[in-house]
Amino acid sequence: MSTTPNAGDVAVQSTVVPIEDASLTAFYGNMTVPEKRTFWACAAGWALDGMDFMIYPLVIGTIIRQWGVSPGAAGLAVTATLLCSALGGWLGGFLSDRIGRVRMLQISIVWFSFFSLVCALAQSFEQLLAARAVLGFGFGAEWAAGAVLMGETIRPQYRGRAVGCVQSAWAVGWGAAVLSQAALFSLLPPEQAWRWMFALGAVPALLVFYLRRFVTEPEVAVEVRRKQALDGDRPSIWEIFAGPVLKTTILASLVATGAQGGYYAITSWLPRFLTTERHLSVVNATG
Repeated sequence: MSTTPNAGDVAVQSTVVPIEDASLTAFYGNMTVPEKRTFWACAAGWALDGMDFMIYPLVIGTIIRQWGVSPGAAGLAVTATLLCSALGGWLGGFLSDRIGRVRMLQISIVWFSFFSLVCALAQSFEQLLAARAVLGFGFGAEWAAGAVLMGETIRPQYRGRAVGCVQSAWAVGWGAAVLSQAALFSLLPPEQAWRWMFALGAVPALLVFYLRRFVTEPEVAVEVRRKQALDGDRPSIWEIFAGPVLKTTILASLVATGAQGGYYAITSWLPRFLTTERHLSVVNATG
């Protein structure tokens, strides 16, 4: 019996879909244009979010000296920002379901960019504290909107790797803040340099132009809002604390609080530690 494949066998074999490349970075080449645009928009937003947040820990020593505030009071500004970011994330997620993911992402970026500029103009520590607290709402809402936007735009087989890469953009923002500090504190006296640091925090607002032009609302989100409008079924903002999801909400919140709290407790005071305990200058602490 001959083992030579006939024409029909060849035709069948030619239609077999090759096994997808599951390597760490191969996903990017296989993404569609809308997926790539969403990926870069969310990565840029998260990087700029990280830069905006880290500006205050980097200048906290200067603030303490200039206005004579205690370390405890100076740390209160970080606490206020983070508490407001928790509320901002909750409200941002809720509003994303009402007005759209892309629009909420735009609003959150403009929000924290604007209040970073307000921080640069503060004339007292109390004004700076208030501005940092209000900034936190946009800081928290940005990732809530960006995460769900990626979840609905990027295919499930790429979603984990894409979100992981976007998360790593936080380190890019961290580095940008540190390099900005080294440059500005080298060129300007500390009393001016910290204000220019906050002024740079307004730069993320430019990302909104990219979002408006290139990033579209996921079709699944548009369809869900359309059905909700027809049925009059609008989920309540309190729904995550009701019924069968209450346990999940509490446990997930505790896990996130532990992980995030530990991270921010360390990084918020790391620059201050390097200059006071290790006796490094602001510029020498950059490395």
